[in-house]
Amino acid sequence: MSNGLAWLLVLLAGLCEIGWAVGLKYTDGFSRLWPSVATVAAMIASVVLLGWSLKTLPLGTAYAVWTGIGVVGTALLGIALFGESREVARLVSIGLIIAGIAGLKLLTAD
Repeated sequence: MSNGLAWLLVLLAGLCEIGWAVGLKYTDGFSRLWPSVATVAAMIASVVLLGWSLKTLPLGTAYAVWTGIGVVGTALLGIALFGESREVARLVSIGLIIAGIAGLKLLTAD
């Protein structure tokens, strides 16, 4: 598998990570069937996609990027969907996570 495809899989896995993290909010403790099914499906897809990417990419970098995508996306959707805090310090912290993800990606040989 090419590095480009592997990184695409990490991106898709990260998006699934966001999906299941936000989906947890809608499952109501896994008491609602369809949100629960969608959340579990996103969990499985996220881990499988990450696993496939690890055939090519270094574990530490791929995992950090995957979780970073999930953290940033979930935090931003928490702000947009659930009215979570928009404090400057929080937004700066999210920016620092993005900088870390970009740095890890740039420092990983393609």
